[in-house]
Amino acid sequence: MFNQGELENYVDVLFWGLNISRKAKYKKGDIILIRYDNAALHLAEMVFQKIIDMGMHPVLRMALTVTMEKAYFKQASRKQLIFKTPGEQELFEHLNGSIFLHAPESITHLSDIDPKQINTSILAKKYLREIMNNREETGDFSWTLCMFPTHGLAKHAGLSIEAYAEQVKQACFLNHSCAVSQWESIYENAMQIKKWLTSMDIKYYHIVSDQIDMVISQGDQRKWLGISGHNIPSFEIFLSPDWRGTQGTYFANQPSFRNGNYVKNIKLTFEHGVVKTIQAEEGEEFLRKQLTMDAGASRIGEFSLTDKRFSKINAYMANTLFDENYGGDFGNCHIALGSSYSNSYNGDSSTLTKPRKKQLNLFQQ
Repeated sequence: MFNQGELENYVDVLFWGLNISRKAKYKKGDIILIRYDNAALHLAEMVFQKIIDMGMHPVLRMALTVTMEKAYFKQASRKQLIFKTPGEQELFEHLNGSIFLHAPESITHLSDIDPKQINTSILAKKYLREIMNNREETGDFSWTLCMFPTHGLAKHAGLSIEAYAEQVKQACFLNHSCAVSQWESIYENAMQIKKWLTSMDIKYYHIVSDQIDMVISQGDQRKWLGISGHNIPSFEIFLSPDWRGTQGTYFANQPSFRNGNYVKNIKLTFEHGVVKTIQAEEGEEFLRKQLTMDAGASRIGEFSLTDKRFSKINAYMANTLFDENYGGDFGNCHIALGSSYSNSYNGDSSTLTKPRKKQLNLFQQ
């Protein structure tokens, strides 16, 4: 699917992303976590080699296989789901970077699993995410991720594996002589757009289409984020608004897979910032369970725009990383529910205490 030059470009782009997403520069002796699915093993080997060459310390974690993951969520007791691996907290407290190579061989194998099982496990690992978020705010840590094509993904996208891989190459500029220079150009252009939007005195955004009519309040001291190196590819710019001001109807015309479940034609109605009605042509019951998981699950955490001039993605990919960055003829607009991004605060992040986040309505799930 990829020749050696394209794979080398992928590795270079990942390290470009890792570097620009961190406040402090990487140095010899830093610890980098490589998480990968088995299908991305060769790419993981190349990333490993690069980390060694840079004088840093790679730590490897292969994701559960399809069989392992299904057995875990189907058979594990609550005690097993919330089990904390000895040494894991210590590792995360010392990590300087993380690279995730996402290459799922199946995206439907958890469709018959009770979402509560999955959510219990996710919430039990929340403390690790908090460690990474805190280290990122102090400049000690950053992360990036990418997706590697698999037959499972291509099948659900309705594409051949060759066509699927071509979308990845096109989106990430892997078929250019210097992929990093392409990303640097987009990064600089996006910086200007983000500065322009942040400088505007905006109280709210009104989004209108044939099926959408909603108002989103920006909130105080907000800045636009995006194209930060965290996601490869990423062309979206976004902010975390004041969730309380969300009103009206949102409709998602792209389907999506989450935790093995297929959800299509989502329609949400917001009142006073909270989802009040939930509809979907397919996967409605799963969606309802997700959005009632806790108080934050029904509040907006992100408002996003994708510029078609940047994104070369023009096909459904059955993968959120690509689908939320769909370029097509008009670009896209989407929202995400749940946690806000604290770095959307337009001020000194070191002063952003929990009481201050609550005051600004930067909700943390």
